[in-house]
Amino acid sequence: MGPEAHTTAELEVGATTGAAEKEKTRKVKKTHPNGLDVDRVFQALGDATRRAMLERLSAGPMSVSLLAEPFKMSLAAVVQHLQVLEEAGLVKTEKLGRVRSCRVEAAGLRAAEDWLRVRRPEWDRKLDRLEEFLDKPDKGRGR
Repeated sequence: MGPEAHTTAELEVGATTGAAEKEKTRKVKKTHPNGLDVDRVFQALGDATRRAMLERLSAGPMSVSLLAEPFKMSLAAVVQHLQVLEEAGLVKTEKLGRVRSCRVEAAGLRAAEDWLRVRRPEWDRKLDRLEEFLDKPDKGRGR
């Protein structure tokens, strides 16, 4: 499968006119086949607190109040972090009676994993070429 099977890019670029150039707009949207926005997934994973929450949830579903215990922040702040994780497709929350519970949603993690897996061969080739270049003896550089 090529990269296009895992992400699509839509570009909207504004036109320019004569001497008075208008500001160019560029919008790039990458989506996974399961409908998740890969940019949102990585944005959510970019925060250490949210990653720590995912780590705790990897042990299994738990209530929001139990999830919040080790974090030095208000319950409202924890809920905001959970909203970001849920909007990114990384966490699913549901209310059972008076308790809101949350669990890891595999689809969001799969979207990040697929995005990385598709790009890894190219990164490996580039790193291999860099290693070859760095391993060559310096000729004519005075070393």
